[in-house]
Amino acid sequence: MEPHSSHLESVYTLYQDMIQRGFTLIYEGEVNHQITKTFTSMADENMGKVSEDDSVRKKVYHVMVECLQNICKHADDTEQSDSAYSGNGIFIVGRDDNAYHIISGNAVDANQKEKITQSIDFVNSLDKDKLKELYFKKLKEGSLSEKGGAGLGFIDMVKKTGHKLVYHFDKLPDGDFFFILKTTISRK
Repeated sequence: MEPHSSHLESVYTLYQDMIQRGFTLIYEGEVNHQITKTFTSMADENMGKVSEDDSVRKKVYHVMVECLQNICKHADDTEQSDSAYSGNGIFIVGRDDNAYHIISGNAVDANQKEKITQSIDFVNSLDKDKLKELYFKKLKEGSLSEKGGAGLGFIDMVKKTGHKLVYHFDKLPDGDFFFILKTTISRK
């Protein structure tokens, strides 16, 4: 066996796993405006190849942009850290017969974990009418955070997709957390 052949075998295993799980895009690294434009363009092209409905395409695009912007915002919080996770994120787009799945992951400062948890749990607890009411209330208040958002991201994703957000945190060695967010967009 040649040196590094196990690395090559693991690439093939990863490829098979991607196909089996319906992952059409996997990226790990720095996320910026150019990356966002590239990914949304690639996803739109892929959805065009399978003649995806325009309303589904718009929802996928919107959720992708929101998730990628969240990675960028949290990267600013952690880039001072020496952690291998700081400033980078993971971004995955998957598709099955019924839905698209957008999965993002990035390091978040330990003091952000509780705030993110409360925000998602609160948004997930609301029905369609309450989501709409909260969305317009936030728009009306118009108070932008120092990161540029008005707290609309999670609300808007649930409102547009009609699906609850799924999330998970893993503790990192430096005390921060790796935040994973999954959003589902129905194809029907």
